[in-house]
Amino acid sequence: MRFSNRIQQMDTTVLRELLALTAKPDIISFAGGLPAPESFPVEALRQASDLVYRLRGRIALQYSPSSGLPSLREKLARRHQSQGINCTAENFLIISGSQQGLDLAGKVFLEPGDLVLCENPTYMAALSVFRSYECSVMPVETDDEGMIPSDLEEKLTQNPDAKLLYVIPTFQNPTGRQWSLPRRRAVLDIAQRYGLPILEDDPYGALRYEGEPLLSLKSMDSGGLVTYMGSFSKVLSPGIRLGWLLASRELIEKYTSAKECSDLQSSTIAQMTVDAYLESNDLDAHVSEITALYSQRRDRMLSALSDLFPAGTSWTHPQGGLFLWVTLPDWMDTASLLPEMVSRGVAYIPGRDFFANRDERSCLRLNFSSSTEDQIVEGLRIMAQTLRRVM
Repeated sequence: MRFSNRIQQMDTTVLRELLALTAKPDIISFAGGLPAPESFPVEALRQASDLVYRLRGRIALQYSPSSGLPSLREKLARRHQSQGINCTAENFLIISGSQQGLDLAGKVFLEPGDLVLCENPTYMAALSVFRSYECSVMPVETDDEGMIPSDLEEKLTQNPDAKLLYVIPTFQNPTGRQWSLPRRRAVLDIAQRYGLPILEDDPYGALRYEGEPLLSLKSMDSGGLVTYMGSFSKVLSPGIRLGWLLASRELIEKYTSAKECSDLQSSTIAQMTVDAYLESNDLDAHVSEITALYSQRRDRMLSALSDLFPAGTSWTHPQGGLFLWVTLPDWMDTASLLPEMVSRGVAYIPGRDFFANRDERSCLRLNFSSSTEDQIVEGLRIMAQTLRRVM
């Protein structure tokens, strides 16, 4: 058989292995980005689903508009208006999770040989999606305040035809860092000068444990360059498979055409269930309960790292989100260490998989949302013992 060049670029082995590890009951997994199952509003969603089936069952089982349920888009518009974004329901497209949003951006913007700019490091599955469009991905350097504007400017000076900038400014995956407001403004200003479209991915922004919310790039976007992507996966349930794109009406039309070639529409039942849930429940109150739980788990992980990990290691202190980033001495290889860690009952994601050039060996990502506090301490104890043996 002869396969397309595109499928040759779709190396998702790491993602499959990651999900397999999270399913093993004997492994303490810090590998995935899974929400805590106890955070899911099961009863409230069941009641919403029952209501949909009882009152609108035949409609819920039918096709629905490609752009998404109008009442759900109206609710999303009101939420984002309260966050300083000038938008209406017509600026939204309902998608089947953020991963589809990445793919739609590829369909809308990218041709073989194009260049995508991203943070260094960045979300590994985004790298896979962009490479599947036979593109090159060029990393832009970052620090504790986010993307470094001077490096972005230099990369664009050298590559003025770059097609897309992909960023996660708030509680970034994998580092957990948050861009400062000056960095957000500087990056947006550079993109506007070069006419560079931005895909702003924000699956974690609602999960804030300390500090004040910062303006999104989309809220400061006066030229229609920014597409904002959100998701219900981390605040309600990933199994619902619903997210959204927020962009200019011109761009939303393009994304909608791309979606219609992909799946026609996102699940009518899922949309109507979430819509009914939002009608009868306080999503912000639910998110407050989640953040209280995750804040405790983050604090326990930070405390255990401080108590247990050997000298020569460091880590980020995320103000929100689901991850923190650990850096070991630069001669260590976290991918080589992983098999021994797994054999002892603990898993993480090696840092190299988050770098466009896969040239970083000494970092790793830890998730704190899906493990209990006791599991966090035990897992980090195992990791620390292993590290001390090899350091």
